[in-house]
Amino acid sequence: MSAEALKTLFHPFEAGALSPPGRDERILFLGAEPGLRLPQGFEATLHLVQGFRPYFRALQAAGFTVTPRSAGEDFDAVLVLAGRHRGENELRIAEALERVAEGGLIVIAGGKEDGIASLRKRVGDLVLLDGHMPKYHGTAFWLRRPVDVQAAAALRAANPALLVEDRFRTAPGMFSFDRVDAGSKLLVDNLPADLRGTAADFCAGWGYVAAEMAARCPGLSALDLHEADFDALEAARGNLANTVAQGFFWTDLLAEPVERRYDVIAMNPPFHRSRAAEPEIGVGMIRAAAKALKPGGRLFVVANRQLPYEPVLSAAFASHAELARDGMFKVFVARR
Repeated sequence: MSAEALKTLFHPFEAGALSPPGRDERILFLGAEPGLRLPQGFEATLHLVQGFRPYFRALQAAGFTVTPRSAGEDFDAVLVLAGRHRGENELRIAEALERVAEGGLIVIAGGKEDGIASLRKRVGDLVLLDGHMPKYHGTAFWLRRPVDVQAAAALRAANPALLVEDRFRTAPGMFSFDRVDAGSKLLVDNLPADLRGTAADFCAGWGYVAAEMAARCPGLSALDLHEADFDALEAARGNLANTVAQGFFWTDLLAEPVERRYDVIAMNPPFHRSRAAEPEIGVGMIRAAAKALKPGGRLFVVANRQLPYEPVLSAAFASHAELARDGMFKVFVARR
């Protein structure tokens, strides 16, 4: 999400289309991201919600009150920053309708490239909109919560919790929320069944790789999951109930040290946060894995074929080799 969408969200207050909330008002902000600058006169108490650990930490460092999940009700207003995931956007708007007081203001904004126009239309089909304002390559629109919250129920009904492969509970907004990712499947299919000792799944998502490790490798004595997406980690906690999995760590692997040391780490690291590829994210994850392995420990990592991870594997590990490759992905094993 660019800083433009944040500016779009607050533009109606700056332009005078909406009155800035006073000091005694409580404002919930769903999907808050770093870089927000409050308009002059915007003096309300803000309750920020952000489940992506790097953004959460950045907002905390900037002095905001932020939690990974929302709590409370009867807020005077709710701000919603829309992103690229249609279902996640609609569920956030449903939550806004449920948590704001009757007649309370809800302001939603997002970028044109992320489908804000179609989101505005869908919401407008369910509840009367009070206004909208385009700015900074995006649009903000707003509404007042009606007496009933039938619109919230309709939005939730359109985005039910999913059950992938009849066993993994997921939700919109999580990585590969509606199917097993092909890269993760290739990684799992090339893990040795005789893995032993303590293991970890870095960038665990909703738990597919970890669940397969637990099922396929009876020699594992313990299994930890490390993930930056709070909701995905909570889903993984449920998906791995009654398995060898013991630790569930909501963490930013690029910035927060891993205290435990492992015999085995498996990983399908992300390689972008925006639309453009950012290979340095995966490079940082590989270095974090190297630090978290015991001497002689092994890393199993999958990557898109075009990503240049071989140099960092050579620098961070005693040895590495390619285990498998298909039309899109490659799998490496590296020994500490």
